[in-house]
Amino acid sequence: MTQELVSLEVSNGVAEIVFNRAESHNSLSLEMFHAIAECGESLQKNENIRVAILSGKGPSFCSGLDLDIAKALAEMGLGCEVASELLEHRGAIANLAQKVCWVWQELPFPVIGALHGVVFGGGFQIAMGCDVRIADPETKFSIMESRWGLIPDMAITQTIPNILRKDQALELALTARIFDSTEAEKIGVVTKVSKDHLGSARDLAATIAEKSPDATKACKRLFNEGWDSGPEEGFRLEAELQSALLGSDNQKEAALAVFEKRPAEFRTEFNNRC
Repeated sequence: MTQELVSLEVSNGVAEIVFNRAESHNSLSLEMFHAIAECGESLQKNENIRVAILSGKGPSFCSGLDLDIAKALAEMGLGCEVASELLEHRGAIANLAQKVCWVWQELPFPVIGALHGVVFGGGFQIAMGCDVRIADPETKFSIMESRWGLIPDMAITQTIPNILRKDQALELALTARIFDSTEAEKIGVVTKVSKDHLGSARDLAATIAEKSPDATKACKRLFNEGWDSGPEEGFRLEAELQSALLGSDNQKEAALAVFEKRPAEFRTEFNNRC
């Protein structure tokens, strides 16, 4: 992982991932794309993590595509080497541009986006890959790609349908207009607005980290896979996940801790049946 661009710290079951290209509002250079994707992939098998927080250092969460890349794409299109690298799949379902947004959904534990400053274009799409989003009141948002004659193509077809109605998303994408945290909260782009967005994200992460890691991961899978399923598939998934949890070491520890009015001490190994 490129530490200079993306930092990672893990403490008490909480991973904090920070974008560190502050001088450019954490804009997405090609190196930044690789650093974000590598960081996300490095977390997939870390059994010590129960929840993650994604944030940006400096004045903004992420301002979207780096202007040098945008200029190169405008001048050369698909003939640009950067375009080829961003669009290359390399055997995965997602290309590099999509990976930096989708990798957070591939993680077995929940990811909280702590948003501030500007959340534009690719930055907006990365935020949509988070499971929960907490924003500073002064945050500005935009699906900005149509401003450059492009469409949003960073996994947005798989993330935003669970957040916005189609007409809402389409209007924002067609106009590329900038909107504030008040509207973002009203339409569901953000879960919560907080003057201490990072502190609120850390409080939420600490609360989640206190719960059974097996139940937390199974809950994310339940909602991700079952949200748009039909009754037969949804009921099957509920029963499958619950059966794996019932009677497991961490489930018994969770119940005993409640009865005995003490903090639970969970095993870090995830129950693979979930």
